[in-house]
Amino acid sequence: MAEKFDAIVVGAGPSGNVAALVMARAGMKVLQLERGEYPGSKNVQGAIVYAEALEAVIPNCRRQAPFERAVLEQRMWLMDERSHVGSHFRGGGDDSEQPTRYTVIRANMDKWLSGKARDAGALLICETTVVELLKQGDRVVGVRTDRANGDILADVVVLADGVNSLVATRSGLRPPVRAKDVALAVKEMHFLPKQTIEERFNIPANEGVVIEMFGKITKGMVGTGFLYTNKESISLGIGCMVEDFKQAGVSPYQLLEEMKNHPSVRPLIAGSEVKEYSAHLIPEGGYNAIPAVHGDGWVICGDSGGFVNSVHREGSNLAMTTGRLAAETIVQLREEGRECTSANLRRYRAALEQSFVMKDLKKYRDVPDILHGNRQFLTTYPELLTRAAHTMLKVDNVDKRSKEKEIKRDFVARRSRLGLLGDAIKLVRAFR
Repeated sequence: MAEKFDAIVVGAGPSGNVAALVMARAGMKVLQLERGEYPGSKNVQGAIVYAEALEAVIPNCRRQAPFERAVLEQRMWLMDERSHVGSHFRGGGDDSEQPTRYTVIRANMDKWLSGKARDAGALLICETTVVELLKQGDRVVGVRTDRANGDILADVVVLADGVNSLVATRSGLRPPVRAKDVALAVKEMHFLPKQTIEERFNIPANEGVVIEMFGKITKGMVGTGFLYTNKESISLGIGCMVEDFKQAGVSPYQLLEEMKNHPSVRPLIAGSEVKEYSAHLIPEGGYNAIPAVHGDGWVICGDSGGFVNSVHREGSNLAMTTGRLAAETIVQLREEGRECTSANLRRYRAALEQSFVMKDLKKYRDVPDILHGNRQFLTTYPELLTRAAHTMLKVDNVDKRSKEKEIKRDFVARRSRLGLLGDAIKLVRAFR
């Protein structure tokens, strides 16, 4: 007879680990299944973790978690082929305010967070693939794994198995991910001495820098480049929508190589040793691409549910928060003696709608379609703005009023007055 658990969590990433931790801490019998060799084995690259979301389940996490550097400096670059114009913020608030963002190595972070779930009583089994969900009618009652006698029963299954969520897709709980709703990002880890990183980025020990890059480096495709400083390495990568890669015929690796050779980027990684290269999918369809998040005997969270804020490049905080809210809903129902039916699990969706997760995703719900339909924001405007900055800052005995007129003529020639007005209206509508 198949063994029975109170809950099964599929996946040991941020959302799955938090869900398992919260339920195990409440005294539930929790089984967590991970197809990798260990939690984080498929995620060797650097990333950003948001401390407030983690603090909600692990108080004083800043003293315990394997953070690399606190992000106290943010740079945003709008780039053409040879230059960039951008903004720069540095500071962490008053002395009593703690940093909210930290760079991490995902393999270390996932392993540590999984350990917290195991310490709370969750049973983790790795190198195990969930083949399908077990059902009685429309109700999910467990999972079937690739192990011998691999059927396992549970009152509820938490799906946190990543962007493709193959388990949910195969079981018909959500449609396959569309190429227009998912980005493919490639990333390299560039290793440098700790002192070199701190001198090069002008940062003291344990403080870090994030640079986010937009514009012509993506060749008109919807996407971004990024750079994070770790203790002794730099995470450098770029990602674009899969549909754009297919249509453009450009390889992600080619895009990354060209970005590495950009005059603004090349000096920052000079002399580094590349030891790791990875590629991963990111759900960036936004609010309109979120599938059903609960049903009879199941909930979905993290990347599996499309919970990524691509406008602000936030993912781990949404993953941990959705994992926590899913688990808290399940714990509440159990304490009330209620079953995890679709009707009862509506509380999870309601909790999501009340959280920053859905509020932010709903706010930016039109951004993906606007960017897909208006490539000038990714090509023409970066070129116009960098050229305008070059014109105004060049000292060549031409008066500034003449320079301003030249810049205005340039913008009108490329977009027309009506086009400029229309673009401004689109941006206001997208970010209102």
